[in-house]
Parts: sequence; C-alpha cells; structure tokens
Amino acid sequence: MKSDNPDFPSPPDANMRRSSPVVIAYPPGDLPPPDMVLYMQARQRASKVTEVLVPARDARCFSVPAGHFFRISSVDGPQVGDLNLWNANDLSERFYSGKTRALHGTHLSTGDRMWSSFPSLRPMATIMADSLDWYGFDSDGGSVHDVIGTRCDPYTHNLLSGGQYHHCCHSNLTRALTDATGRADAESLVHDVLNVFMCTGFTRDTGQYFMKASPVRPGDHLEFFAEIDLLGGLSACPGGDCSAEHSSDVAACYPLLVEVFEPQTSALDNWQSPPVNGYDRSHGR
Repeated sequence: MKSDNPDFPSPPDANMRRSSPVVIAYPPGDLPPPDMVLYMQARQRASKVTEVLVPARDARCFSVPAGHFFRISSVDGPQVGDLNLWNANDLSERFYSGKTRALHGTHLSTGDRMWSSFPSLRPMATIMADSLDWYGFDSDGGSVHDVIGTRCDPYTHNLLSGGQYHHCCHSNLTRALTDATGRADAESLVHDVLNVFMCTGFTRDTGQYFMKASPVRPGDHLEFFAEIDLLGGLSACPGGDCSAEHSSDVAACYPLLVEVFEPQTSALDNWQSPPVNGYDRSHGR
C-alpha cells in the first residue's frame, strides 16, 4: 500500500515524471468485435430450456451449449454473485479475469466479453444485456460487475480472523464443481471471478479495493451469449449485497436465478464458435 510518508524524497523532476500521458495498453478497437446485431436477432426468438436457482450462501453449476444464452437475475432481494466459467469439454480452459480486465477495464457491461486462459485466449461469453448499465461510475469511483476482486475464500478469512468458515464463494464453488463433475481436484479448477452485481472500486487515496451496497434489485439481470460450450458455476455470496461485510452468517442473503435460452435452429447460421488462439506456442524456441 502506498504511504503518505514515503521513505525516499521526491527527485527534482518528480512532477515531470508524474505528468507523462496515459496510454491505453489494449485499445478496444483492436479487438475482434462480437456481432451484436446477429446475437440480438437470435435472442429475440430464443426459448427458455432450463433454469437453476442458486440458494443463498451456496453455489450451483449449470451448462450452456455454444450459441445459447444465459441470464443471471436477482429474484428476492439485493444479492451479488461470483461467476466462474469453464470450457465444458476441457476444464483446464477457464475464465481469465486478469486478461479480461486488461482488455475491457475493471468492470464489464454490454458488449464486453469474458476471455479464456492461456493458451486458448478466446471469447467464452459476450455480455448481451445489463439492467444496471445506468449506474456507470459513481462519485467514489465505484461500479458494478467487477473483474478486480478475486472471491471471498476461507483461507483469507482464516488469515484475518482465525475462524473456519465454509460458505465463502471459493468453498461454495468448490462444492458445486465437485458435485457437477465428481472431480477430486475441483478446488484447483476454481478461479478468479466476475463479481456479478457487486459494486466495487479502488480508493483514490490509497488505491485499496472497496465494496459498497450493490444497486441490484429483484428483476435486475445480466445476460450472456455463450461463445463456446460452457460449464458455469455461480455462488450467491454470503455477503448479500456486500454493503457491510462478506463471509458472514449475519448479512441478509438471497438466491440468484440462472436461466438458459436456446435460439431457433436457423438463427445463427452465419455464426461459428471462436477458435482457440492462433499463436503457435513455440515461444521462439
């Protein structure tokens, strides 16, 4: 954490060094764009084929075939969720929150994509609709649907309080993935998340990660297009709306609803699931 009382004095040209212009590392115009018009047309006549209700302080897995849509909704009260995505046919390909953050920014909304891990590095899902897109960035620098936080976990909980808590999102996702796949190594496959509906940012003075009450209300939703066959995992965070704390049995918590929609057969005739990344993986050897 940066200190107000640094150990070293400022050099004479400190202000000049600080005044260097900002350069966007990955200009969004360089990314292959999703065909949002095609996706929207396909969505209009898509039919719901399944739904999964994620209980409060717990997690569930769900499957979404490539070319289908899925929606995460608040149903009973303000609640945030931690979302993991895996390639349903190869769980080693999973959501890469850090690269997604570098490509799209700290918080995601309509038109942004969730990218997969190396070596595949391809779109896994594209956000189609965000009923909280009106929120933008508030006066604290907070916004919703972040890819900067990790997930509440029992290891950090133990580090800070010494307690044993089993409903952190990391544990919830571990149990859900174990139940869905039967894999003994499920915990090693759980990864950093998209914090759905969570309102977060960095403090301007110390750059510390903060959370505040989510603006989500029943009926709000975040909807995606599945670019590849997906296995999803969603935890209804034990922090509820994260207005005060997480990893808690005290916060008011509510379920989250996942719905999967299938487009009509001919709706995506001109669409193909994105291939894995084209880098040859030789690394110059």
